[in-house]
Amino acid sequence: MGPHGGIALRAVALAAVLGFAAAGFISNDALLERGRDTTGRSLLQQKKDCPVSFQDANYTVITSRCKGPLYQPTLCCGALKDFACPYSTYINDVSTNCAATMFSYINLYGKYPPGLFANTCHEGDKGLACPEDTPQIEPGQKASGAAAVAAPAAALAAAAAVSLLVSC
Repeated sequence: MGPHGGIALRAVALAAVLGFAAAGFISNDALLERGRDTTGRSLLQQKKDCPVSFQDANYTVITSRCKGPLYQPTLCCGALKDFACPYSTYINDVSTNCAATMFSYINLYGKYPPGLFANTCHEGDKGLACPEDTPQIEPGQKASGAAAVAAPAAALAAAAAVSLLVSC
């Protein structure tokens, strides 16, 4: 393998590692998505289907901590971040229906009042901050226990990238 092959291999390994990290935030637009009127959209405004499935996700991280009738912001927003941060790449993509789909399921299983999270959860100008080490869910990955499944994969990818960088 020539010098350019080694550089390309390093770049691919680094991209794989970075794909698991950098969750960033859950945007304010994503939080507000559930409250928007999605009827009557024209074809130019049609959103793409979400590439990740929220149907079989484990919502107990939210429903066990965010309970009414007095929804405590600290518990509810923390639970939302724990659930949603692994999906932040997708729910922040305004060209998809990911945020609306996710909040539909959250509200279905939690029976939350409309706008609870949008009106309660505020952190900064961009939205809710996600921990920097939050691994992202990949399309086709089973959503249930997503963070627990993705974390070992991120560690494995990081170890592989480090070993490739060291050996080159």
